[in-house]
Amino acid sequence: VAVSGCAAYHPMPITVEVVHARLQPPDMAELRILVREIKHPILHPVELNPNKGLSPDGAAILAVLLNPSLRAKRDRRALLSAQLLDAGLLPNPELAYSLDLPTGGNTAGRVTAYGLELKWDVTSLVSRASRRGEVKARKEAVDLDIAWQEWQVAQAAKAAVYQLVNLRERIVSAEQASQSTARNLNQIQKAVAEGAMTANALNAAQAARHQANENLLNLENKADQERLKLKRLLGLPTDSQIRLSRDIKLPTRVEIPNDTALLEGLEQRRLDLLALRRGYESQEEAVRAAVMEQFPKIGIGPTISRDTDNIRSSGFSLNIELPILNRNQGKIARERATRRKLFDEYASRVFKAHSDVALLVSGIRYMNKQIAAAEAAEADIGRLVNNYRSALAEGRVDVLTYDTAWNNLISARMKVAALKGQLAQAVTALQLAAGFYEIPKPGRSVRNAPTERPEEKNP
Repeated sequence: VAVSGCAAYHPMPITVEVVHARLQPPDMAELRILVREIKHPILHPVELNPNKGLSPDGAAILAVLLNPSLRAKRDRRALLSAQLLDAGLLPNPELAYSLDLPTGGNTAGRVTAYGLELKWDVTSLVSRASRRGEVKARKEAVDLDIAWQEWQVAQAAKAAVYQLVNLRERIVSAEQASQSTARNLNQIQKAVAEGAMTANALNAAQAARHQANENLLNLENKADQERLKLKRLLGLPTDSQIRLSRDIKLPTRVEIPNDTALLEGLEQRRLDLLALRRGYESQEEAVRAAVMEQFPKIGIGPTISRDTDNIRSSGFSLNIELPILNRNQGKIARERATRRKLFDEYASRVFKAHSDVALLVSGIRYMNKQIAAAEAAEADIGRLVNNYRSALAEGRVDVLTYDTAWNNLISARMKVAALKGQLAQAVTALQLAAGFYEIPKPGRSVRNAPTERPEEKNP
């Protein structure tokens, strides 16, 4: 009966087939159910529609569900559950039996002596509640820490989607610039052959052509790298196809509340700060348990014995550890030092979180102004290109002058697109730093902002 209650060993070998099967993502039908039913302190369920392509929020949810590194981190929950079970277990009682056989001397009338003793360590009850409280708080800290890491991966996937959209827009402009420089080079080559232009103009056109091609290749390489990064975050094979939604728009201006409003309640929103607080509470219980464990160990239990004269006796035993040399001073000092370390780490993380929010708010406001100035410059160059187009039709300017203005317009568009991509990245970083799913508008209460997201929106 005792053996039947014991755990059995089951091997779990690592083979290529097992690992490959583990890394395979679930089918689309199962994924659509999972993204609708996800439970997370900040993330919200979304509707996954393969026909419309992948949205930033859809990528965030998929990354949380499929990222292999997060799967490994979530296994820590099972470990803490096992530790919580272990902390609640009491020590087993000890059964001692002794047998003394008369083997020499005057053995006449003597019988075999025996002793039977049952002992149990009662001092384990003193620190049991503290030990369970320590592991329970640590388990809550691990749950929050895992949620924080999931939130980081989700935001990284969302940022990768915005970066791909940004690169897609810039590649279109770079292709237009490459085509324009090719036309310029062709026209200048003809002009040089006819003696209308010098070799210096040809060299300049060739350099512009090479630069445009290099810019296009660099953007295409960045897009490939970003696509691979997104696949890694989503836990997808490198040869899988990702189609982004065409409805994703990069922000041109983001209105945000002042940093004081964003910092309000930050310690109750940031999952890493909440995890640190739970970790500190766990350490408080560890200190309390260490203090309680300084009391001497006491073991009591009944005894039954018979000596060689056949005299039977019964009673109880009491074992007390004498706390003369070791009163658990080392463990108490270690736990107290760990508690101080956790306190200072929490204070440092709060300070850094406040600083990060302030820096990101300042950067976003500056980028708002940059984008406004860049869009104004783009509009001015656009009007100049329109004027040159009319003048070209009337023969008042040459094609090279018009193409130069057109290239300047493409460069201005690429600058605006790059700034919009940086703004989207900054907003995603601010959401992470401030603990918001969606940054609240100025004048709107920040307390309900993490849960107020009924539909898909751009930052």
